[in-house]
Amino acid sequence: MLVTASPLLGLLLDVDGPIASPVTRSIAIDSIATDLVELARLGVPIVFNTGRSDAFITEQVVPPLLAAGLPEGARVHAVCEKGAVWFSITHEGAGEIQVDEDLALPQAYGDEIELLVAERFDDLVFFDHTKRAMVSVEQRMEVDSETYLAQQPVFDELAMQALARHGFGAVREGDERPDVDGDVQVRVDPTIISTDIESVRLGKDLGAERALQLLEQDGAAPQHWRTVGDSRTDYAMATWLHERGHSVTHVDVRPKDGVPETPYPVLTAGDLIHDEAGADFLGRWVAAVRRGSLNAED
Repeated sequence: MLVTASPLLGLLLDVDGPIASPVTRSIAIDSIATDLVELARLGVPIVFNTGRSDAFITEQVVPPLLAAGLPEGARVHAVCEKGAVWFSITHEGAGEIQVDEDLALPQAYGDEIELLVAERFDDLVFFDHTKRAMVSVEQRMEVDSETYLAQQPVFDELAMQALARHGFGAVREGDERPDVDGDVQVRVDPTIISTDIESVRLGKDLGAERALQLLEQDGAAPQHWRTVGDSRTDYAMATWLHERGHSVTHVDVRPKDGVPETPYPVLTAGDLIHDEAGADFLGRWVAAVRRGSLNAED
């Protein structure tokens, strides 16, 4: 069903943090799924813009949406691995998976990192076999955050060294300049529960571009965007939208790193963080769409 009227609101959502609990790695607050479905029923386009794999979204996000009654004709999509993989979500479940193979790291590099995990970090992380383009390792559930974050830089440095052996120029996210000479082709991006090793062409800005391409196929663009994330890299989706003339407000559900200066508004949820903050804002947006207007705090 092609929607011709421009909806009041559109959502571009990171998954880990705002939607899925970083503790349980699942949707742990029931109102998140029910409010997402209600927003979809009200005509709000929703795109998950995540570094997670399509398998994670299919297993952890799609079932709660279907259980909450995702309606036929809902405009819901998923952009995974920061723009490398994408698919639509309907009332029948996940649609056909699309992959940009040009953005995938070589199998040989992934094999080396998998071996590194097995030999040195198996008690700390697991290798994510569901990724199609990125190479990712993730903190084991039984490992506490302090222990993981203390060892993460050691792994990241070894991952950088492996990239150099495979002939890649690489940069670590957050570094002011590359640690290697030559063209930078790959980024090592640590998060609070994982490390993603990825093409520098991947990012939440590419995810935003993919999101608009998906929405162009099923209806009009929204009047206002809300982008939601839990890290500095998530601001890229709001910046991309703003630079192209869209009305956008970013929601930071983990402003621990500080809120940077931006040309668009940034909202936080007071003392609430992660999925508790995400649930709070989703409830606000349901109320806003029902009344037909957005307030500054929405």
